[in-house]
Amino acid sequence: MSRSPTATVGDDHWAVLGLSPGADAAELKRGFRAQARRWHPDLNDNDPVAEERFKRVNEAYAVLSDPRRRQAWESGLDPVSLRGERADPFATGFPEFDDYLDALFGRQARPDDRRPSEPGPETDRPGSTQRPESAQRPPVAQPRQNPGVEVTYASPPPPPVQAASDLETLVELSPEQALEGTRLELELPGGLAVELWTPPLAGDGWRLRLAGVAPGGADHFLQLRVRRPDGLRIDGLRVLYDLELSPAEAALGCKVVVPTLEGRVQLTVPPCSSSGRLLRLRGLGLSQGERRGDQLVELRIVLPEQLSDSEVALYRRLEELSGDG
Repeated sequence: MSRSPTATVGDDHWAVLGLSPGADAAELKRGFRAQARRWHPDLNDNDPVAEERFKRVNEAYAVLSDPRRRQAWESGLDPVSLRGERADPFATGFPEFDDYLDALFGRQARPDDRRPSEPGPETDRPGSTQRPESAQRPPVAQPRQNPGVEVTYASPPPPPVQAASDLETLVELSPEQALEGTRLELELPGGLAVELWTPPLAGDGWRLRLAGVAPGGADHFLQLRVRRPDGLRIDGLRVLYDLELSPAEAALGCKVVVPTLEGRVQLTVPPCSSSGRLLRLRGLGLSQGERRGDQLVELRIVLPEQLSDSEVALYRRLEELSGDG
């Protein structure tokens, strides 16, 4: 069945970085760091799916951090032609992850790398003679007054019409639908019916953009939800799972049972594991042909809502010990 041309679907850079539209510069950097760490090929055994996702993360940040390219993308134009003159330092390969972040965020501009400032007016230059006010500012042209002719001025233009806010619809997919792509028939607010196909290897949290179909010329976003009741989330060939641990379990290490697509398995958590650490279960993801993904288990350290007096005393003692070290 052919895909309907009534709507166009494109990658949404905000969704690639896990952000809501309009996030500020600080949130943009935090989102980029998190996604770059998650999908950097060096941290994923050069998985081709991770490599492709990493390229999309890099492109999303490049567009959203450049005002001109971001404006072009938000207007539905191709922002590729507005790329900066500086060459992509990662075009020929992927560096170490720390070097990658240093190159994007950590490198300080040296004095000889800064652009020379634009020369100011002559009155700002050392040794120059300050000119009188009449010489610094050219006189404003006044309309010539002719007898019997009344001079009128144009009224200011009206304020621009504000488009309606973007809309969003949650679409739930099964792992099989997300893997192969599926046809959707949706009726949007206002009675507009659209037919479209989701891209193959889609993942939980992806947002598809229907440009200009919402009232007022706004966009309508489709947020994909690909989750199972046991907490497994699908992203391409990968399976993602969040594992909650107590501080003691993370510090001392433990053995836990986690769900997978093939049933429950026992997982060993190494001692001194920090929140955000990823543990890999090889070959327990989705498969497509000869390709098979992994399952990634992300550790999350969770504290109770309230601590007992003995727990407070232990944490204070730990704080003292860490200070002594």
